[in-house]
Amino acid sequence: MKASMQKGFTLIELMIVVAIIGILAAIALPAYQDYTKRARVSEGLSLAGGAKTSVSEYVSSNNAFPTSNVQAGLAAKSAIKGNGVTSVEVKNAGNIEVTFNEKVDSGKTLIMKPETTDGGIKWDCKGGTLASKLRPSECR
Repeated sequence: MKASMQKGFTLIELMIVVAIIGILAAIALPAYQDYTKRARVSEGLSLAGGAKTSVSEYVSSNNAFPTSNVQAGLAAKSAIKGNGVTSVEVKNAGNIEVTFNEKVDSGKTLIMKPETTDGGIKWDCKGGTLASKLRPSECR
């Protein structure tokens, strides 16, 4: 009797491999989508960097917080936008509100609140309606 050698995979082995690939894809896709949204949120923080500088300069010159983009010396809120950002607006008490579009979470906001300290301004970015899972770690 000669033993025949198996050449190739059985049907059940192929089905198991396909099932494993399907499970991995089901886990990886939502994680990747959150990753891209978080990257767009960091773009919003980068766009708000110019507004933070303008607010800081206004405070050092006038000893008060600006209440609008015009007062802070910035462009109109709708002119400051990016791939995932609809607008960046300076509001009352120097608060900076970053509004996101549908690529992140349509209409949700991240608010950066300034606090004066000895020799500078400390920014708190925990305000707004943006979900905490999309925020950078320092803003959770």
